[in-house]
Amino acid sequence: MNQDTQDNFFKSSVLGHPAGLFVLFFTEMWERFSYYGMRALLVLFLTTSMTKGGWEWNVEDAMALYGTYTMVVYFTPIIGGYLADRFLGYRWAVVIGAFVMTLGHASMAVETPTFLYIGITCLMIGNGLFKPNMTSIISNAYEKHPEKKDGAYSLFYMGVNAGAFLGIMLCGYIGEKVSWSLGFGLAGIFMFFGMLQFYFTQNIFGTIGLPPTAATKLATKEKEAQENTAPNIIRDRIIAVVIFSVFSVFFWAAFEQAGGSMTIFAEKFTQRELFGNTAWIFKITDALLTIIPLLVISYVLLKLFSKTVKEYALGNSILSLSFIIIWGIVIWKINRDFSTTETEVPASWFGILNSLFIICFAPFFSKWWESKYNISGPMKFGLGLALLGLGFGFLAYGSMGITSDSVVRVSMVWLIAAYLFHTLGELCISPVSLSYISKLVPASWIGIMFGVYYLFLGMGNKLAGSMGGLIETISQQYSLSTFFLLFTIIPIGLGVIMLLLSPLMKKIMHGVS
Repeated sequence: MNQDTQDNFFKSSVLGHPAGLFVLFFTEMWERFSYYGMRALLVLFLTTSMTKGGWEWNVEDAMALYGTYTMVVYFTPIIGGYLADRFLGYRWAVVIGAFVMTLGHASMAVETPTFLYIGITCLMIGNGLFKPNMTSIISNAYEKHPEKKDGAYSLFYMGVNAGAFLGIMLCGYIGEKVSWSLGFGLAGIFMFFGMLQFYFTQNIFGTIGLPPTAATKLATKEKEAQENTAPNIIRDRIIAVVIFSVFSVFFWAAFEQAGGSMTIFAEKFTQRELFGNTAWIFKITDALLTIIPLLVISYVLLKLFSKTVKEYALGNSILSLSFIIIWGIVIWKINRDFSTTETEVPASWFGILNSLFIICFAPFFSKWWESKYNISGPMKFGLGLALLGLGFGFLAYGSMGITSDSVVRVSMVWLIAAYLFHTLGELCISPVSLSYISKLVPASWIGIMFGVYYLFLGMGNKLAGSMGGLIETISQQYSLSTFFLLFTIIPIGLGVIMLLLSPLMKKIMHGVS
């Protein structure tokens, strides 16, 4: 990519970063809206009784499907990264992937076994094209500004979690309280909006992400030759990426309990029926938690709108329409909640806490990574794993004395504390992983190596489903507290190991920091 393209991308600034970053921000936001909105409903829908519209699967089977789905959506990016690197280009891969995912969500809304599996298949294929290539566009755009990459990926991650927040909140609410089909269908509608917004605004990226040509492939090879990175250094850096990826398997195996065992804990063992003043306090708090983050994201939208509306009127209009619809749904939801006399917190509601905390803390972590107090990548990984383990420590303590057939319901405080520490751990690992991969691997390998990283994440997600499916078995043989204690000890232990490996990791990273 030439310097003119870099200068063009950076000429229009929003919140200290190029406007193009926020086009990606909103595209990824709607994709995550659809992914997490569906994920929040899947296990609940499958395990809910038929009298309440579910399919009444047992927990182990539901978690097995959940684990397989979340595994394969991270396996397919290695193919999507390869196709984009060699043939499609990053931008067309994103557009095609988004369209296929839209079809997947539409299929799931039909609510028959055949269409469920068709929908899940489309989501896995579409995600493979979409996921690695969004991050590859950022990597290419910031090629000449590596010092801003960690901050850019952290802000991008804020968009990821803004979408997750809205998707879990709205799809989960509508699915549990109104209709499972409408909950699944809503995810697809906003995936479609995200695709259109990206397609009609993509020229903001200049030549970044276009299909490769003979000339661009030759330029990439020449650039790598100019970099003159010794083969042993490339080998060492790839080893570092693999080590980070292996530790990520265990991080995500624990973290992704949010969509399985933690949701089951929320549904069966958490006091969610509220009365009197407590109910009103929750309604007010929930309304504020809904409106304030949406106001923040709307502010970002207005900043982007002011910079790009003249050149990209159609793309901005589609994005604005999607926000008008979101505000309409939010106002309807709040009015409905305040009009009802009974207050029961949806089990899926707790999933928004992770996204909410991301929105709150991502800017601070972004500034930290850009400050003189920044710590090395291995230390970030070690800290992230330890924080994740501490989060499960709250659940292990809060669930003491509970068995699988217990009627005891505990305070929501334990889940809230767990999600807070999980989020802080995630901010130390997930966006940083994307940044370090882009720094460590050769330019021509970016798409493929992002795919490899997601391959390891897929393994972690499958492990999450398998381990989460054991919640009833372990609870019956030992206790629910023992189940969560395993997720406390293992991440903390791995975090300590990563900290001990820090000097070796710095050595094989050869100056990348």
